[in-house]
Amino acid sequence: MSIVFDSEKKIFKLDTATSSYIFQIYEQDYLVHLYYGSKIPDNNVAGLKYRGGFPSFSPNNINVQDWMFSADVTPLEYSGEGTGDFRTAAFAVRNADGNNSTDVRYKSHKIYKGKPAIDGLPSLYVENDDEATTLEVLTEDSVTGVQAVLYYTVFENLGAMTRSVKVINASDKTVEIERVMSTCVDYHTHDYEMLTLYGRWAKERSLERRPLAHGRQMISSKRGSSSHHHNPFAAIVDKGATEDYGCAYGYNLVYSGNHLFEAEVNQFAGTRVIMGINPDSFGWKLEPGAEFNSPEAVMVYSDKGIGEMSRIFHRLYNKHLIRGKWRDIKRPLLINNWEATGMEFTGDQLVTFAERAKELGIDMLVMDDGWFGDRNSDRSGLGDWQVNEEKLGGTLAEFVNKIKALGIKFGIWYEPEMISRDSNLYRAHPDWCIHVPNREKSIARHQYVLDYSREDVRDYIFGEMKKVLSTCKIDYVKWDFNRNLTEVGSAALPADRQKEVFHRFVLGTYDVMNRLTKEFPDLLIENCSGGGGRFDPGMLYFSPQIWTSDNTDPIERLTIQFGTSMCYPASTMGAHVSACRRTGYDTKGNVALWGTFGYELDPNKFTDADKRIVKRQVKEYHKYYDVIHFGDLYRLISPFDNPKRAAWEFVSEDKNEALLTVVTITRPEDSAIFIKLKGLDPDKYYMDDETDEVYSGALLMNAGLCFPNEDISDGASFVRYFKVIEN
Repeated sequence: MSIVFDSEKKIFKLDTATSSYIFQIYEQDYLVHLYYGSKIPDNNVAGLKYRGGFPSFSPNNINVQDWMFSADVTPLEYSGEGTGDFRTAAFAVRNADGNNSTDVRYKSHKIYKGKPAIDGLPSLYVENDDEATTLEVLTEDSVTGVQAVLYYTVFENLGAMTRSVKVINASDKTVEIERVMSTCVDYHTHDYEMLTLYGRWAKERSLERRPLAHGRQMISSKRGSSSHHHNPFAAIVDKGATEDYGCAYGYNLVYSGNHLFEAEVNQFAGTRVIMGINPDSFGWKLEPGAEFNSPEAVMVYSDKGIGEMSRIFHRLYNKHLIRGKWRDIKRPLLINNWEATGMEFTGDQLVTFAERAKELGIDMLVMDDGWFGDRNSDRSGLGDWQVNEEKLGGTLAEFVNKIKALGIKFGIWYEPEMISRDSNLYRAHPDWCIHVPNREKSIARHQYVLDYSREDVRDYIFGEMKKVLSTCKIDYVKWDFNRNLTEVGSAALPADRQKEVFHRFVLGTYDVMNRLTKEFPDLLIENCSGGGGRFDPGMLYFSPQIWTSDNTDPIERLTIQFGTSMCYPASTMGAHVSACRRTGYDTKGNVALWGTFGYELDPNKFTDADKRIVKRQVKEYHKYYDVIHFGDLYRLISPFDNPKRAAWEFVSEDKNEALLTVVTITRPEDSAIFIKLKGLDPDKYYMDDETDEVYSGALLMNAGLCFPNEDISDGASFVRYFKVIEN
């Protein structure tokens, strides 16, 4: 079994395909962390609890016989606030006495096959109980009666585990949760680097790497969403770790709101890592008998470099996060009208788009913003989700039938969490937006944010969406989110629950998305937030793909897609060919193939040459779909390291196919491109689909190939496809 308990040593050992995670029930029922790293067969690691001597300034528990034990320096499995551990706490509850001293100790545990869902929150799942094993550890604060159930689930065959916490108020007094981290890990050293993904609108998920130093280093969001600025992903990696060598510990939070990842190096050069809901502006009033669930943290370990860490995440999410009909089948290749028309379109104009799209082999037309209410600019209409029949030239059903008659699918745009000041909904319900009393409301993109902590608001919006989506067969919804939360308050909550609004808003969004996916199980949802402002596992649970960035420039997209791939698979990355002036359609298509693929332009403006290129790209999309969406990614040349060139490769699970893509960013000094492939079977032979040359996997990986005749001008690119042949 992948989780075992040694009753004699009181040690828990959790094994994945790549790692072992070990902790112990120690004296006075403290839970002490012992080891997290490469897989080991035994559990003789109890000595790792000792992290050096300490002076009187690190207090002792007088009931613990081990004089070397202090909560201040011992690696604790789930640390509390104000009871001897001066490092960043994982858990803090303000009790009825007014203090927040928190100290949870072991009470009991159980181990079972399978994985439970988390009430109200997205989480990884299993389709049968043999795919994972779960450990539940019940801990309790003996003074306050507050309990914390620590959940650990091991995906043994995938080298990954998840952690979450359920807080239970088992006392007869109300308490307030001030901090509840989803995971806490104490490393014995600080000889690591911290890898994170920072960014901004149209420049998301750039890679940043820095050595750990004494003190606290963190990333976070308090914008009400996971944000463009700091993705809820981070990794702790060996100094000098590369794509292929070194240890990498990856962390990702299955949450779409305010988050925190922190690494604190203490006085003995140990490192504590925590991840969870950002405690800034968070609080949760917990009545007697009530429960609170933390979001789930995903933990991946690899001793074969950063690249293998990423591939473990990709395999895990493709099978245990992405759900529903669109997980395993080919998704439609779409064209979106936004960059061609904005909101200024007519139904007849979109029908011509669909006609041209059908001629090119495109599967679906998506009608973007502007189809509803009085929505002819971004100043009005949000919240009024009634079809503008004058613009469409008839009912939505009549319009969609025209599109369907051409033999292609149809999609539609929504921004369900937002409301315009100039809208019928706002005039009727001004209290339905997030706001605080007597304070001016900040405006962004001429809109406010609906208060999704309110059930009546959620019911209304879902009801309006259901009316539209039920009128005809709509295949796809683009769910947008174009501003962050300010003046965060709810008119429906009392003063002592206003700190709950941020989290309740996220729970409300999940509630509406969950209703939508249950009501319309065949619907394909693509998430968007000004591009990639809410690219996180929480959204992926409901929408199997997310618009990666509003920036569709193929050269700019290189860093965006390389950064995103640190954690998220190609199947989740919305990537389209646009009318951007930099590079030709060849490179635009080659870059967009690393994702869901589609078009953002006016097909009526294509030349005959453009049409030939697009038709070829459509064929390539179908030909390479499986190897890209379900294969393993190898980042060969990173644009973060090489300003002149980028290269990546996809290899099928059975190692029978490989797709190599190379992009020249700026013309380099060398006149040839030399590439060593990765991930192939050294004993198999592969044919280059373009030249018909045959090479062994060993040659392609060890000797490599030289491409002397390829175009190396600025923005040029090429793709090479290799397939196994019989010996």
